[in-house]
Amino acid sequence: MERAELRQLLEATGVAEEREGVFFLCDPRWGEAEREQVRKLRELRANDGAEEGWVCVPTGGTSGMIKFARHDERTLGAAARGFVEHFGIQKVNAVDVLPPFHVSGLMARVRCAVSGGAHVAWEWKRLERGERPVVSEDEPWVLSLVPTQLQRLLAAKEAAEWLRRFRVVLIGGAPAWKELLDAAAEARVRVALSYGMTETAAMVAAQRPEEFLAGDRSSGTAMPHAKIVCGADGAIAIEGASLFRGYWPERRTERRFETNDGGEIDENGRLHVHGRRDAVIITGGEKVNPLEVEAVLHASGQFEDVAVVGVLDAEWGAAVVACYPRGERAIDWSAVERELAALAGFKRPKRFVAVAEWPRNEQGKVRRSELVRAVGV
Repeated sequence: MERAELRQLLEATGVAEEREGVFFLCDPRWGEAEREQVRKLRELRANDGAEEGWVCVPTGGTSGMIKFARHDERTLGAAARGFVEHFGIQKVNAVDVLPPFHVSGLMARVRCAVSGGAHVAWEWKRLERGERPVVSEDEPWVLSLVPTQLQRLLAAKEAAEWLRRFRVVLIGGAPAWKELLDAAAEARVRVALSYGMTETAAMVAAQRPEEFLAGDRSSGTAMPHAKIVCGADGAIAIEGASLFRGYWPERRTERRFETNDGGEIDENGRLHVHGRRDAVIITGGEKVNPLEVEAVLHASGQFEDVAVVGVLDAEWGAAVVACYPRGERAIDWSAVERELAALAGFKRPKRFVAVAEWPRNEQGKVRRSELVRAVGV
């Protein structure tokens, strides 16, 4: 991909703000606090002159502090070419319901541009209402969703039929639970679980749909543009041509990026992600992986969405608390307790809290720090 072509693509998103040749992708919904963070960052100059890393993609994880990961035509182009090779799709056509200021929405556009395919931007609300763009099974179409979006589409028969027309339905952004994935497989939706982040220009590992339909529930193998290693402590590290140049305005020179995620690679080279290492809850001296507890709660069938966090507690150090969106649906707490019986006592939530405003972004990530504040701690 040439620089001029990428500039045109960024300008067409309507969310790119340029300053002296550097493009910052910005969320139009940011409030004054976020905009002030961005103003201060944009005033800083890169010490390398920004010849590389001139595309700044926002990332804040769950911390609430905005950072910009620096990319350019080479990092984004490498990720797009790796995608084409990994899935064997020469021309990527994409229906895109993710916003362009997130790396997933940006890369959907880049993949189409690099491969000469069609890019169809579509509002998620329209899709949820049943307004679906025409997708021909004669051509390779790709769709990226977060787990909660997949869940809502599978609930409608016509939407499930529409999903089956896609060559690949990419699922990422947040962990997907077993019951949801089993439902997708039963509906014969060609799902591909993936792993990646803003710093890697989206996915660096992905399944192929036939692997998913055969029962694989890993994040797949490393894609051609990336190398993934898991250290002795389970820490996931990534090397490859799509790695970001640093956080604006700094420039990183390391060839390897050490993530905050933990996982392992099995004998078939497939990556199994265990979650963020810094999200582990230490309660009464015991370690609790919130993803494990969330999977059990999802299995109860009582929660459309649920997240487990640790909050300060005088007795336990941190208490395990389960949060879920407040709604009209009545919860069968006996069904929840039956599922939780499979967990050790220290892993079971001490409290359940219904949250009025659910802090999940378009990429499917829960802002856990906001949940902690919402429970009043």
